Amino acid sequence: MAHSIARATLGLTKPAQIDPLKISFAAKEVDVVEWKGDILAVGVTEKDMGKDDNSKFQNSILKKLDAQLGGLLSEASSEEDFTGKPGQSTVIRLPGIGSKRVGLIGLGQSASRAGDFRSLGESVAAAAKAAQASNVAVVLASSDGLSDESKLTAASAVASGTVLGTFEDNRYRSESKKPVSLKSVDIIGLGTGPELEKKLKYAEHVSSAVIFGRELVNSPANVLTPAVLAEEASKVASMYSDVLSATILDIEKCKELKMGSYLGVAAASANLPHFIHLCYKPPGGSAKIKLALVGKGLTFDSGGYNIKTGPGCLIENMKYDMGGAAAVLGAAKAIGQIKPPGVEVHFIVAACENMISGTGMRPGDIITAANGKTIEVNNTDAEGRLTLADALIYACNQGVDKVIDLATLTGACVVALGPSVAGAFTPSDDLANEVMAASQVSGEKIWRMPLEESYWEMMKSGVADMVNTGGRQGGAITAALFLKQYVDEKVQWMHIDIAGPVWSEKMRSATGFGISTMVEWVLKNSC
Repeated sequence: MAHSIARATLGLTKPAQIDPLKISFAAKEVDVVEWKGDILAVGVTEKDMGKDDNSKFQNSILKKLDAQLGGLLSEASSEEDFTGKPGQSTVIRLPGIGSKRVGLIGLGQSASRAGDFRSLGESVAAAAKAAQASNVAVVLASSDGLSDESKLTAASAVASGTVLGTFEDNRYRSESKKPVSLKSVDIIGLGTGPELEKKLKYAEHVSSAVIFGRELVNSPANVLTPAVLAEEASKVASMYSDVLSATILDIEKCKELKMGSYLGVAAASANLPHFIHLCYKPPGGSAKIKLALVGKGLTFDSGGYNIKTGPGCLIENMKYDMGGAAAVLGAAKAIGQIKPPGVEVHFIVAACENMISGTGMRPGDIITAANGKTIEVNNTDAEGRLTLADALIYACNQGVDKVIDLATLTGACVVALGPSVAGAFTPSDDLANEVMAASQVSGEKIWRMPLEESYWEMMKSGVADMVNTGGRQGGAITAALFLKQYVDEKVQWMHIDIAGPVWSEKMRSATGFGISTMVEWVLKNSC
């Protein structure tokens, strides 16, 4: 991916342009003993590591490798105390077969989900980086129990995990790290043919989009302003101009559309708001269904006059408050490459900053959304829902059948579900089933949450139609109920709170969460 942030502003920071790593993937049916390269990585379950009375492997692939190596693989795995548990890996340099090294990577008790195989790919990437390997092969010790469809999913997930596992965002370092040398990955034993090649190409497109999303979220607020985010969106549209078009609305146009809720949030910042609308139309045919993806686009959130203070407020991380926007624009990039037929998709972001100044929104102010509903602002740090309100109204006005919004909306959702799981809120069982099925394929963890209507009592105002926050109890639910007020009743809607999984504390980096699932969901609606 050759994207770079458009320009530097405060602090004279200018991100380096780094060429994307290009890895070629190939599906092969070859004898693992004969394969020649740097690392032969074998994904093994705990059951695969079972041994007979003579301490020899019972699994056919491990048994074959061990025999060729004169029992050294079995011996080395015992010495390393490798049992196949998830997260375990060991790479052994052993003479006697085509590959220079054999890597054993633990998959746990069983491996059947996309997430299992994506983790395998990430472990393969880590092993390749550590060994400075150029050529790697991946094989499952046990793949006989997988259906043909599961093998396609496994191959795709391994490829995605490998690409994402090699990614390092070095654009803001003064000295570049040693580049990853991985050039090719052979996936052995999961079949061959055009269907599998197509799946691997799909994985390449989606992984590229996830990396783009990660780079957007990783970029600091002094570089990624609302204007720059709009420029990045326009670049995506121009890259795939055969199917994507871009419309960027300025303040005056937003005023014409009566977006008082969005503009109220933006009012304090010297960086002007930019309302982003990308539209995908399928090549060579009309669309049978219209979808919208709406992303929260706060490029920085100070909290406003209810400023974020104290331990755990995470104000230093608030560059990632546009994680929903990154998910939406990343999905647009992937859809522009894949070009699914029969579906029109609108990608919408109300980009702005939530800052403090004499022109800013105050606690107690009453603002008016584009549908005429009035909102008493009882907390300026509950600003994301105010921007999303006008964005959802705009999306419904495009004549869409279904709309999904993604937002780093509430700390309450993180408290409920932890850092790895997003919360989904929708009154539509059909839409819930679609998104959950898509997340099963993508491997991203999404949990459906209750949309408890009785909690709306907490959102009532004495002077306006509603307040913008209902307090601590059930905060993720009341936030979703607020958004529901701005969705046309004829439109199927889901809100996904990605406040937890948008960021990885372990990697100290963005995850690109939501992109894979949204692309999969669009494809499931394609025909």
